[in-house]
Amino acid sequence: MNKIRFLSGNALKIIGAIAMLIDHIGFMFFPDVIVFRLIGRLAFPIFALMISEGAKYTKNKLRYFLTIFLLGVICQVVYYFFDNHSLYMSILITFSISILIIYLLQFIKYLIFKTTLNKIIKIILPIVLLSITITGLYYLNLYVQIDYGFWGILTPVFASVFDFKNINTKSFIKKLDNYYIRIALMSIGLIMLTIFGFDFQWACLLSIPLLLLYSEKRGRIKLKYFFYIFYPLHLVFLQGIQMLLTLLK
Repeated sequence: MNKIRFLSGNALKIIGAIAMLIDHIGFMFFPDVIVFRLIGRLAFPIFALMISEGAKYTKNKLRYFLTIFLLGVICQVVYYFFDNHSLYMSILITFSISILIIYLLQFIKYLIFKTTLNKIIKIILPIVLLSITITGLYYLNLYVQIDYGFWGILTPVFASVFDFKNINTKSFIKKLDNYYIRIALMSIGLIMLTIFGFDFQWACLLSIPLLLLYSEKRGRIKLKYFFYIFYPLHLVFLQGIQMLLTLLK
């Protein structure tokens, strides 16, 4: 198994960062060269999986959420001033919402498996919470432009459905906490993105073989903050080049 699944989290993130950079270069400078955008579609599934992993293993849930969210706010400022006052919400805002929904799922599992609440309440309360959340999310996407939209937000959530970390439950349910099941469920989000997304969004499905090579290990070198910094910095760098080229015309 380990010989087959040899890619660490760091390796996957590096692949995702390179794919994202290629995607944004194509979007800004070579909009008619579709291959840039196709390669770029590998980035979202990789980082969606890493968000699911981060929400699962973080020791400080609030800090993890705030790190992604505040970085997203900073990127929004960059977008606003460098992209004609655009209010389009970046992928970091997308993932911030995903993290909150994953935390909600974790809370629901806690209610069901670790509390002594009435069985009827254990059934009704999760249904009510999830119904309100999904309905609110649907209407939010009708009025606010969020990167990857409704299904993009839910893709990391699908990967977290059967996360039973720190929850002792019946063995047959625990067996559902399996990496291949996680990827299968996450693929539902990717398929929905393909159906409801733009023309070449189908290329995100090409990331699945890569995800199946993930070893579920971080990697030897701690690169977490590199990836946090890379996203806004590469945007500023590319925007700077674009502005310079515009001035030189």
